[in-house]
Amino acid sequence: MNKNNIKKVVIIGSGPAGLTAGIYTSRANLDPIIIDGANPGGQLMGTSYVENWPGEKSILGATLMQNIRNHAKHFGAQFLSETVIDIDTTKKPFKITTDKNKEIFTHSIIIATGSSAKKLDCPGQNEYWGKGITTCAICDGYFYKDKKVFILGGGDTAMEDASFMQKFTSDITIIHIGEKFSASVPMQQRVLNNKNIKIIYNSTITEFRGNNQQLQEIEIINKKTGEKSSFKADGVFIAIGQNPNTGFVKNKLELSDYGYILTGSNLILNKENNKKMKNGLTTTSVNGIFAAGDVSDPAYKQAIASSGAGCMAALDAERYLAQILE
Repeated sequence: MNKNNIKKVVIIGSGPAGLTAGIYTSRANLDPIIIDGANPGGQLMGTSYVENWPGEKSILGATLMQNIRNHAKHFGAQFLSETVIDIDTTKKPFKITTDKNKEIFTHSIIIATGSSAKKLDCPGQNEYWGKGITTCAICDGYFYKDKKVFILGGGDTAMEDASFMQKFTSDITIIHIGEKFSASVPMQQRVLNNKNIKIIYNSTITEFRGNNQQLQEIEIINKKTGEKSSFKADGVFIAIGQNPNTGFVKNKLELSDYGYILTGSNLILNKENNKKMKNGLTTTSVNGIFAAGDVSDPAYKQAIASSGAGCMAALDAERYLAQILE
């Protein structure tokens, strides 16, 4: 192996965490490669306006991500439009394999692959996926102009989807499995103060029905009473949470019971020791591999938190490389 072909750091993922890590590692002259993954820019690419990013009162999610991407490029970060399918953690340097059979050898890795929307497990979902069922109102909302739509969920994403869909239709219903929303107060108020948005509490969808080409009807069940009801439906936007994108590191890194990469103090609590802390809060169970953003964060799920974690991972990687490349 030619030592000149070994990268100092490879960043897997191009959302807020990955791109911020790219800025910091570029400025540290670590010549990073950022592997975009299947969803370049991350979840903010499907968000309308971001109103809690410091210094930006209101900015389109896609615009914000392009700005950060350009920032990373400005300092020299290189981008690869591929998806990682495997990491060999058994020896160093690490070997990364992409979906285009490209192999990259690197001294360190920052994993920032984020998370993906959860789906239901009920009849008709797979059959009508993309035919009336989706997880992205920003992407697909236009197709439901003057249609009857339902949004499943009670968090910020569900509230944002409901608010966004008002641009296209006045027939909007939120279905929530609980008695109260879990969304932030401002997001809740935006929905609760809108008389055009109907809400069905304590319920979830149990079946999707249609004509084999398009969704036409949903069945829901009240979890308290057990009563089932059917509603005509042109579109359903599922917003019931996220699953971390960690399939490619299963059995390679230590994960939580929910599939998140364990890092820093969480790793210590899991292992009941403090040996891993020497390389920082973003270190994983494998020395030289770091994780940042939603892939290791089950609690906060905020773009700014992911960006901060990307900064931390970059600094942790820089310190690690200083130790091994002296």
